[in-house]
Amino acid sequence: MEDSYALKGIDPKKLTNSLAGQHFSETFRHGKYLFLNLSDHHTLLLHFGMTGYLRYFKNNEKKPDYTRLLLAFDNGYHLAYSCKRKLGEIRLVEDPDTFISDNNMGPDALDPNLDFDAFSKAFEGRRGMIKPALMNQEIIAGIGNEYADEILFQARIHPKTQVPDLEQGDFKSLYNTMQQVLIKAIDCRADKDRFPGHFLLRNREEDAGCPGGCGGTIQTAEVSGRTAYFCADCQEKK
Repeated sequence: MEDSYALKGIDPKKLTNSLAGQHFSETFRHGKYLFLNLSDHHTLLLHFGMTGYLRYFKNNEKKPDYTRLLLAFDNGYHLAYSCKRKLGEIRLVEDPDTFISDNNMGPDALDPNLDFDAFSKAFEGRRGMIKPALMNQEIIAGIGNEYADEILFQARIHPKTQVPDLEQGDFKSLYNTMQQVLIKAIDCRADKDRFPGHFLLRNREEDAGCPGGCGGTIQTAEVSGRTAYFCADCQEKK
């Protein structure tokens, strides 16, 4: 254990003892959490905050800066959990399904079982603006601030639009765009420089030219305490 600040519900010594001699049997993601199942049937859970990542490397390579957890394997490799900003989490849980349920997490945004009907029903009866609704992990798990902006930009929906004002076609556009944006993010390894030029993530600056080619400029607004980036020409408020 390199840095214990990210530990939640377990102390460094207990985590070290729990991981010693184990191997990973399966990994999966739900929302913003990565679950790594261990051979003793416990699960190492990682949350990466805004800057966290994993790096797998040999002994003779330098470990990443801001390494908070360093795992050594029998083959001479290491796995480092690096997180510059102190927003990540490291936990050890007994049952991932119980953790997901106890934290009231909605379905993962890319869950194959999350079809359009399930997506649209998740917003039924909801009030308030669409951007914070997209980021509400109890509705749909896995969408953060920047990707909510991207989804809304690609769907041409203003971030302050009230959820009850959205029509069926708007939800269809949101659903399709959500999947396209998140799949592209995976393909690009969440590296902004890899995204296509028409993505907002490549042009996320106030007064920058709209990447959609409308001739407008990117504006900002505070939405439920978070800064939203959008093009008022492309994303007209209803």
